[in-house]
Amino acid sequence: MAEQRRFLDPSQPQTLQGAVMLCYITAAFGLLSLVLGLAIGLVPIALGAGGYGIANERRWGYWLATVAGVLNVLSIFYLFVHGASFSFVLSLLFAVVLVALLLHPQSRHYQRIWFH
Repeated sequence: MAEQRRFLDPSQPQTLQGAVMLCYITAAFGLLSLVLGLAIGLVPIALGAGGYGIANERRWGYWLATVAGVLNVLSIFYLFVHGASFSFVLSLLFAVVLVALLLHPQSRHYQRIWFH
């Protein structure tokens, strides 16, 4: 029987479930920015793919989401420091929360044991 694919795995710890949801939300806003003609990088797309990988317990998904999350934090922080509006603080907050959820000991422990 074929392996079932999913977009969210309710059996994972809450930290990983929250990280997957934030990955998808960031990817959705990145695609919305693309539709509106605003410049985006590959980071939101990588976060969406990473979230899908995490939901399907793939180690590559965890690492892709973690690296893309850190790059997202760095890029938003760079824009904020170099004169972007104060609204970037909320984006920075969500980006930091995503990285914190991914690097939480419970998330790291779960992916180390169960991901393949």
